Amino acid sequence: MKKFKIIIITGISGSGKSIAIAAFEDAGFYCVDNMPVELLPKFLDLPVKSNSEIKGLAFVMDLREKNFLSSYQAIFEELKQNGYQFEVLFLDAQENILLKRYSQTRRHHPLTQGKQPLLEGIREEKKLLEPLKAFSSHIIDTSDYNIHDLKSVIFNIAQHSIESMQMQIQILSFGFKHGIPHNADMIMDVRFLKNPYFVTSLKNLDGKNEEVRDYVLNDDATRAFIEKFWGLIDFLIPLYRNEGKAYLTIAVGCTGGVHRSVVIADALFHHIGESGKTIHITHRDIDIKT
Repeated sequence: MKKFKIIIITGISGSGKSIAIAAFEDAGFYCVDNMPVELLPKFLDLPVKSNSEIKGLAFVMDLREKNFLSSYQAIFEELKQNGYQFEVLFLDAQENILLKRYSQTRRHHPLTQGKQPLLEGIREEKKLLEPLKAFSSHIIDTSDYNIHDLKSVIFNIAQHSIESMQMQIQILSFGFKHGIPHNADMIMDVRFLKNPYFVTSLKNLDGKNEEVRDYVLNDDATRAFIEKFWGLIDFLIPLYRNEGKAYLTIAVGCTGGVHRSVVIADALFHHIGESGKTIHITHRDIDIKT
């Protein structure tokens, strides 16, 4: 689940968290209300099939869970160390607005339960949540928002979170004798692989041809190379993304850009594409048969 952006929705009771999670759900997030913070790492370890409809994960966590305040710091730090990307969205509101909302809904405040006046419960909760508020990525005072305005603001945050996770990956095959692509972030030279150009029946074909593809991919050296290269790519892509890189171009080059580089670039395209990442491919020199 590390490919998904994780949003922790928290804040003052009555500030609009139920509206916020509805907005995230509308944006395509998988949402869980009142998620126990101690179960979060276990939930994120669950194996899930790639689902292009899920844009991210959103969890509401607050004082309804007794262990939330004592546990969230250690667990959030653990998630960061394990490579998960998450943001904390904190909702707040003015005391008079919260009092009005509670009078309208007739709900019980989680810290009062009839044991103390509502205003005291609100003030106690604000004090308890002050460290979490300071830790949060987004703080929204919902006092002046109606339901529709708040949902619109939250929906925009959700969309921005989705866009910030999407890095455009471009795969490019090329021939060294036609020049190195200067816009490439990474260049892999595959001229060490067996060259179909020197096989009479394959010379005038290109890397899109099945016979050429089989010739290149079925070699032991190619298999060993692909295992190591794919591992490097899988390691680097999340690091580039975490640095906020919007575009990543990976160039694969052989002598003419017609055979080996095309085969390997296509194979890399399909490998990366299996994870649901936004990816494009261009064969720059495939039509230059000289």
